[in-house]
Amino acid sequence: MQWGSWAEFWAMGGYGLYVWGSFAVTLVCMAGEMTSLVVNERAAQTHNGEQA
Repeated sequence: MQWGSWAEFWAMGGYGLYVWGSFAVTLVCMAGEMTSLVVNERAAQTHNGEQA
């Protein structure tokens, strides 16, 4: 697709809120998953008597 301006690109033909909102939700979920993995790993190491 070709966009005439940056405003048109961000608007995505009227679906910009849905498109960019979906990207934002996905990024938040991925960041939460990474945080959860780090917290659980540290908890497992502490439980086993190890330290990071």
